[in-house]
Amino acid sequence: MANAWLHRLALTTAGTTLFLLFVGALVTSKGVGLAVPDWPTTFGYNMFLFPWAGMVGGVFYEHSHRLVASGVGFLTLVLAVCLWLRELRAWVRWLGVAALLLVTVQGVVGGLRVVLLEQDLAILHAALAQAFFGLIVAMALFTSRSWRGVRPSSATGGSTMFPWFCLSATLLIYVQSLLGAFIRHNGEALALHVVMALVVAVQTGLLVLRTLQFSKDLPVFRTPSIYLGLFLVLQLALGVGSYAVRSLSFGADWHLSLIVAVTTAHVVVGALLLAMSVVVTAWAFRLLGPSRLPDVAGTVPERSAA
Repeated sequence: MANAWLHRLALTTAGTTLFLLFVGALVTSKGVGLAVPDWPTTFGYNMFLFPWAGMVGGVFYEHSHRLVASGVGFLTLVLAVCLWLRELRAWVRWLGVAALLLVTVQGVVGGLRVVLLEQDLAILHAALAQAFFGLIVAMALFTSRSWRGVRPSSATGGSTMFPWFCLSATLLIYVQSLLGAFIRHNGEALALHVVMALVVAVQTGLLVLRTLQFSKDLPVFRTPSIYLGLFLVLQLALGVGSYAVRSLSFGADWHLSLIVAVTTAHVVVGALLLAMSVVVTAWAFRLLGPSRLPDVAGTVPERSAA
């Protein structure tokens, strides 16, 4: 029997992580990643005791980023402990441990980026953030009632290569997010980013069409497929918009605000696109793969009769 509260805790962690990605993207878009020059302290204060009066300008965004990150780290710790104590499936328990390790490394990398003033660490920080979000979304799926209750359909048998197509699409989306981080921090690889966007658009579009076909027999594919398509269209529009607004030269405050809004939204929607691709990929391996993911206590469910 699935623990509903474990699923809700995983969902809360995923939602908080998405908010953290939004705040982090806002920090980068505003160029205030180094507004707080020390770590793990904040201007010499314990991070949690820094006076609110000092939360002004870029310090407000960067310090808020640290506080939200601490909240995500705490939720991940609680989730990992609860999974270890109450989850029957060993592979899910170890995913909780992996998430805790990943968020710890993520926090250390973020701090070292400030201390060492190393731009490459900022790119690594962004890469780990996307990977962590994808993992937490997967854990929210694995702890859901639908994951435990659904069974493969004989009507979709013989599609064992499709999960690998899904996985390749997910990896392409992730690589594209890395290129985006490289552009935001170094201002390079723009041409490659555009080419990759076209490749991602084609493969993800094909993935959406295929999963919608599967949804006739396996309804669990329908909702994530629709969202995957919507996020793809929105992400492409934001990508074009981010280049367009940067090419304008008004220099007014509203123009700068528009650049920040579009580029921040581009990062957040990109994370949502990756998350939906992770969900579709997990379902594909669960229901269509040659070796389906284990269910309770490491056992694999039997295929239902036709």
